[in-house]
Amino acid sequence: MIAPMEPSLPLRRGVVFILSSPSGAGKTTLTRMMLQNRDLDLNLSISVTTRSRRSSEVDGIHYRFISERQFISMRDAGELLEWAEVHGNYYGTPRAAVEIILGQGRDCLFDIDYQGTRQVREKLPQDTVSVFILPPSMKELRLRLERRAEDASDVIERRLENARKEIARWKDYDYVIINDDLQRSFDDLIAILRAERQRRPRQERGLEKFVAQLLSE
Repeated sequence: MIAPMEPSLPLRRGVVFILSSPSGAGKTTLTRMMLQNRDLDLNLSISVTTRSRRSSEVDGIHYRFISERQFISMRDAGELLEWAEVHGNYYGTPRAAVEIILGQGRDCLFDIDYQGTRQVREKLPQDTVSVFILPPSMKELRLRLERRAEDASDVIERRLENARKEIARWKDYDYVIINDDLQRSFDDLIAILRAERQRRPRQERGLEKFVAQLLSE
């Protein structure tokens, strides 16, 4: 009788790769660049939210739109890695989908603030790698926000005030990148991700069998 084959395991566990920055520092652009690089094979975490879907949004791609009752049920059951209330609406990241991705040896990209980062790190301390993106100067940050032509002057001032509070949290992160050159910042992010993928604890499960075979030769 032939014994059933042992299911193959991924060589490593995936990485929770978090990018944070104040508004205008380049996080959104860098996130998009990383997702468009097929060689990186990154999965963007899809949040759930109780706010109404905008006409340009697709359920399950931009967000999963759920009721407040569903959200509170998920939160109270410990099913969210992180959550926050923003302008009367709830936002959060379901844990189950992220755990599946990590178990497959794939990486999950998060675009969240320092409060969300703290919550995720508390729940997945061994899996989390966090990067904070700094602007080269507050003057340049203001210029970037003004060039967007999306916000009124009072909104820009509020964003700059919030930026100072967020920047003060830079020591909470594993890595810090000053985004004075977009391509160099992107290259640095790739270097960080590739190095973190090679950490021994993430590869241990898959390497034990490989090393045992090496030693038996």
